[in-house]
Amino acid sequence: MSMTGWTIEDMPPLTDRTVVVTGANSGLGLEGSKAFARRGATVVMACRSVERGESAATEIREAVPNATLDVRECDLADLSNIASFAEGLRDDYDAIDILCNNAGVMAIPRSETADGFETQFGVNHLGHFALTGHLLDLLRAADGESRIVTQSSGAHEMGEIDFEDLQRERSYGKWSAYGQSKLANLLFAYELQRRLGNHGWNDVISVACHPGYADTDLQFRGPREMGSTLRTAAMGVANAVLAQSAEQGALPMLYAATAEDVIGGEYVGPGGLLDMRGSPEFQQSNAASRDEATAERLWEVSTDLTGVEYDFGAD
Repeated sequence: MSMTGWTIEDMPPLTDRTVVVTGANSGLGLEGSKAFARRGATVVMACRSVERGESAATEIREAVPNATLDVRECDLADLSNIASFAEGLRDDYDAIDILCNNAGVMAIPRSETADGFETQFGVNHLGHFALTGHLLDLLRAADGESRIVTQSSGAHEMGEIDFEDLQRERSYGKWSAYGQSKLANLLFAYELQRRLGNHGWNDVISVACHPGYADTDLQFRGPREMGSTLRTAAMGVANAVLAQSAEQGALPMLYAATAEDVIGGEYVGPGGLLDMRGSPEFQQSNAASRDEATAERLWEVSTDLTGVEYDFGAD
């Protein structure tokens, strides 16, 4: 079902709402933060680099002079930093209305997070798993419905959760590792929705999305880290020819976060050519992403690895 022509102009007013966006300093996170601010939300810009976050906030204020922005350090590659970020939010906010698990890394040479996780799996999945768990009480405290939006990718279709080598220590392919992390994002989003429903948390919903092919800095980090000028240049050409703008790529996330017809467990992506561009629509992710046994096992493993227990309290 396509929401033909849906744009940020169709977003509802977000005055008195608090939105947390990870990776808010560039690409989809920056465009999303700008759109939320334009509709009156208080936007917590969760960024690995506060300096880059402040620079992005300055850019947003030029476009939205009355923007209410709060730039904070949140390094998804460091569990203790994530916990500190969440603690700071609990100190300063009574509730969170929308959490956008947006930040990510793509197709980079193998490296590890501060806690020894393979970086793509550690940042894209485990970091957001931990962050969401830490913020669950603030999301439940929202007045009315709150939403957790997790950014995946069409690359989930080439992903496989290898429980015997989750950190890809035995065999590492930058794209297969990326696919695993994006499949994990969907398994997490759907399993979270099931658990919210099972515990009667009907005012908190979990939704997934993907941006299609959007022109952002994400594509360039891998070639840069490889030191490949040729691949960096080729990616620039591909983005110029094939990609939609970052502003357009942010629309599925914005739709998932704000549109009235969204329910928990949905997957929103661009409905145009090969699901790479166009207006947001509800889509179906692949069968692997809907495997409940895999999702449950991944949840248990993620809990063990991060040490973050989700407290749903009494039913």
